[in-house]
Amino acid sequence: MERKQYSLGLDFGTESVRCLAVAINSGEEKAMATQEYSDRVITGRLPDTFVQLKTDWALQNPRDWLDSMRVVIGQTLRDGAIDSSEVVSLGVSFTSSTVLPTTDDGTPLCFLSRWKSEPHAWPKLWKHHAAQPEANLINELAQKEKEPWLKRYGGKISSEWLFPKALQIFKESPECFAASQRIVEGGDWIVWKLVGQEMRSVCQAGYKALWNSEEGYPSQSFLEKLDKGFGQVLNKLGEKHFPVGTRAGELTSEMASQLSLPSGIPVATAIIDAHSAAVASGMDAQGRMVMVMGTSTCHLIMDKKEVFAEGVAGVVKDGVLPGYYAYESGQAAVGDIFAWVTKLGLPEDYYKESKEKNISIHELLLRKSVDQKPGQHGLLALDWLNGNRSVLMNSDLSGVLVGLNLNTKPEDIYRAMIEATAFGTRVIIENFEKNGIKVEEIYACGGLVSNSMLLQIYSDITGKTIKVAASAQTTALGAAILGVMAAGLECEGFSTIENVIAKMTMPPQAVYQSNQGNHSGYKNLYEKYIQLHDYFGRGKPVVMKELKFYPDK
Repeated sequence: MERKQYSLGLDFGTESVRCLAVAINSGEEKAMATQEYSDRVITGRLPDTFVQLKTDWALQNPRDWLDSMRVVIGQTLRDGAIDSSEVVSLGVSFTSSTVLPTTDDGTPLCFLSRWKSEPHAWPKLWKHHAAQPEANLINELAQKEKEPWLKRYGGKISSEWLFPKALQIFKESPECFAASQRIVEGGDWIVWKLVGQEMRSVCQAGYKALWNSEEGYPSQSFLEKLDKGFGQVLNKLGEKHFPVGTRAGELTSEMASQLSLPSGIPVATAIIDAHSAAVASGMDAQGRMVMVMGTSTCHLIMDKKEVFAEGVAGVVKDGVLPGYYAYESGQAAVGDIFAWVTKLGLPEDYYKESKEKNISIHELLLRKSVDQKPGQHGLLALDWLNGNRSVLMNSDLSGVLVGLNLNTKPEDIYRAMIEATAFGTRVIIENFEKNGIKVEEIYACGGLVSNSMLLQIYSDITGKTIKVAASAQTTALGAAILGVMAAGLECEGFSTIENVIAKMTMPPQAVYQSNQGNHSGYKNLYEKYIQLHDYFGRGKPVVMKELKFYPDK
């Protein structure tokens, strides 16, 4: 009888963590469990304090990560009737740009009574956009100084990334900055806790911390020009970085006891959640772009050559798979926009109708708008309700809805927002292609891929074939795959990452082909979208910034 062996993939998301157990010899997804964080996304009051956060702050509680991890691992093993001795590896994916200050031994400052009431002592989530002034300062100086690393990020970095957030700590809470002996990404921190040693990931550092294998981090002289003394931040970052799929170490006896797993299990270095999903979606060659679609969307594509393009959120050698340069772009709000419409833009009778028909409010809006032709609703929107990540890199931008009249229905707005996010994706694709990165087909994964109308609209607007990943848990599956790589199971036929991907993934579950009639119909609308995009995004971005901060003046 073949010995049962499982790899556990842990996926730390924006509001929850999940654990997936995958049979390494067949790719069977044996069991999965999810646990929401108790404090979710912290945007109001700090836990157990009276401290109220300011506009554009978004924090998390690292205790939630640990508590939820214990819950999901135990639940997964029970649901899958998996004996802990059958678990042979562990991988970690983590939503990126989650930055926390710690002591030298990895204790988060927010765990210490001295710092629990200091907002800067808590992990800043990717949704934390209060560091936009610091991002602007870094961009302006980098452009002036012609910093060589800037070209790898399309000429402009995001407020979501490590250095703007670290600079915000330095400026607004110098004492907290001084007490922070390490500043680390959440994924690297979880791995640190699991294996007992700091093992920073090339993926996290390359895409979100301006690190490059040849040049390292930005120079101390550059950082000192941002603010005298800020160069000390280099002492708080890692000196060595390790590719995804590397064995970070083995599960410590302390953590094994807490997680009810055997000590000594190999643990892989962390990977960004979207990049993990790309691994599990079948992105094993150039020309295949993966859209990881959820509250936001991350767009990833690989190529053998390195080029530098405006609005690309990062290009990292071996960033997803060995031998390729992996390029990242993204949209800061997608699923969040659709949720916003359902929460704030619907009359009571719509909810009553969805209840009577026993369907979700999203399904009701889809049914009401599915037969519309391109442009039929007379609306056009800009998908910037959480700022713009690509290609404009400006979190001060906000949404636009044009064409409203007294006959506009909620389903019209819902469909217009879907189309807006598809237009935003087309901007990203065209930006890749004009810089020599060919997008031949699209793979889609994440929480939104069950929305068939959305995917058909995306295919119609982009003119590209879209293939839907077979797994509903691609981020966790990718982590499990990389866990197998870390275990080094050559005897099982897993000598290369390509072998592991081939054995542990399935063919696409659905394929969407572009309707050429609709594609032509969207051509004129897309041209108008570009007019709005360039007017508010390039010509008059200050309009949105002034409106956004007007109440504070």
